[in-house]
Parts: sequence; structure tokens; C-alpha cells
Amino acid sequence: MATGLTICQPRAQVGSLLIEELINQLSQLNGAIDRTPDPSYNDLLDALSDEAKLAIGPHKLPLGHTPRMGDDIYLSVGGGCLRQKQDLDKYMSYQVGGECPVDDVFAQTLMLRGCEPLPRRRCHPKSPANYVEPTPLPKSLWSTPPDSSLIWDPYTCKNYRCLIERRKAPGSYDCKDCFDLEGREKTRWLFDNGALDYGIDQVLAMKPHGTIRIGLDIGGGSGSFAARMKERNVTIVTTSMNFDGPFNSFISSRGLISMHVSISQRFPFFENTLDIVHSMHVLSNWIPDAMLEFTLYDIYRVLRPGGLFWLDRFFCFGSQLNSTYVPMFDRVGFRKLRWNTGMKLDRGVEKNEWYFSALLEKPMT
Repeated sequence: MATGLTICQPRAQVGSLLIEELINQLSQLNGAIDRTPDPSYNDLLDALSDEAKLAIGPHKLPLGHTPRMGDDIYLSVGGGCLRQKQDLDKYMSYQVGGECPVDDVFAQTLMLRGCEPLPRRRCHPKSPANYVEPTPLPKSLWSTPPDSSLIWDPYTCKNYRCLIERRKAPGSYDCKDCFDLEGREKTRWLFDNGALDYGIDQVLAMKPHGTIRIGLDIGGGSGSFAARMKERNVTIVTTSMNFDGPFNSFISSRGLISMHVSISQRFPFFENTLDIVHSMHVLSNWIPDAMLEFTLYDIYRVLRPGGLFWLDRFFCFGSQLNSTYVPMFDRVGFRKLRWNTGMKLDRGVEKNEWYFSALLEKPMT
């Protein structure tokens, strides 16, 4: 920055002139910013392919102006999409009317980077070869579907036997033993130990019979919580991501409802509508505090008055439990029906790792 000052001026005078010059430069910069027009929606779409622009809109309403929507309709697309225009163009590259690329991993990466929901596409997803009709209910709840029920291209395993055996393999996998319906999945939530593990029947007994009817399981793995609830005439929608495994396809093959959405997205339910929300392991200290608090308020929003939030084994460090999470849950305003803590000991006491489980109620008034 040129100032026009000379080194022979006294130090105090130089300092004063520097401050005046800095204020002048900042004023000019602020003026330039004020004169810069805000980018239009079309400016944000600049440099995208024609197909991407067509998918995102806006589009003129064919019957003209409406009081509710105005003159145009804007399609819902995650704001992160416009920060990744090159990848968005790649996602929208296909033959219109033809077969979509098998790009599930790439698409899910876009979602996790804020491009959620993804734009719609004008192509057909690849269909499994030799597809057969699904196993009928109720047998499907605890049956492994045939390998021909899905496209295996995006996954390391190429059949369900591989996924089931993965529980024995070294390394870390998301929900490592979830596909083994004859293992731990078979007994989850059937017993209440009075501590961290709550039983479904004990939780349902907290409310008048038949009043827990519909709900949500956040990050529900392969859908076993929804299966146990369906056996008790409770309909649960399960959200899940496909982290190197066909979780959503598996859930649906069991005759259950899956939704491929991340924890970052606002829950697609109206306020005061759900009887129960459950989450096991997904809500934990890996989520930034501010994001977690917004998520808890969103759970509060979708629950009806008197609805239950079943938090199943939330992981954190001992230093966070009382300083961060107890005050956070208190701020949201749930009423505590049960609250249990227990130290996670498999890596040693010195790690000071803890779980807590809770059964919380949205107040009636």
C-alpha cells in the first residue's frame, strides 16, 4: 500500500499519518464492497452445464403467477452443490433418457460435503440382473435378501455372505456386524439391563398402550430397530448412509422404510408429528457442538407433545459429559424419564471414555 510518507518525518507524526491513511484505505474498500451488487441466482449457476442448470432451475410457472410461489419455482438443492460446481457437473453428466452412471460413492460424497439434497437426474438407475420378488412379510424382517436384489458395483463386498463375514475381518467398518441377522442384531433391544441398554417393551410401557405408532430411527444401520418396532405395530422410518455397504437396499428388502439422508439435513417431517425418535451411536461427540444442538432442537420439533426421544449409547469423554452435554440437553427442554451413564472400558480406564443413554420426553405443554 503506497502511503506517500517519508522517513524523515517524526515517529509520532508518521504513526498518526499511517493510521489516517489506513482508515482512508478501509473506507475506500468498504465503499467498493457496498457498490458491489449481490449475486443473482443465475450468477450462482454460472459456469454449470446446461443439464445442471435445467435440474436446479428456476423455472417459470406455466400457469403464471401464484400468491404462494410467485412467478418461478426453485428446486430444492443443497447449498454445498454450488460450492462444488465441477463435481456437480460431473454428477449431471449422462445421456438423457439413458442409464445413469453407477456413481453412488461419488454422489454420497457430494451429499456429505453439503450438496444435499442432490438435484434430480433424467436417467434410469441400473437395475439388478435376475431380480426376483422380495420375501413376503413378516418373514422378510429377519431374512437375508438374495444377492440379485441390488447392484454391487459401489461396494467392496460383492455378495451378502461377504458382508456377514466382515464381522470377523480386521479393520474398522461402519456397523460392522449389522448384516448378520443371526448375531447381535437378533437380540438388540429385547432385554433391559437397567443401565445403558434399554428394552423396547420397557420403553413402550412408559406410554399408554398403542400411543407410540410412528417414529424415526436416525442412522439406523441395517434397520433392526425398525424391524423390532414393526413386530409391535410401530412404523419406523430409518435414515442410513451407504458407507461401503448397501444399507438402504438391505433395509428396504426387509420390508422397512429407508431414507438416504445424512445427519446434516433437516428432518423431513412436520412439527409435532412423531411419537418416538431413536438414535444409537450416530449422535455422539464427533458432531460439532453447535450442529448437535441444532439437531436436538430439530428432534424436539418433529416430536409430538409427550413424544419420546430414545438416545442410545451416546459416546463422549468424561470431561465433556457434565460440562457440555448435560447443559446442552437441559437447554433444549426435554424432560428426563431415564438417564444412565457408564464408562467405556475396552480401551482402558485412563482414556476416560463414557457412554450415556437417555429416555427423554417432549413436555405436553
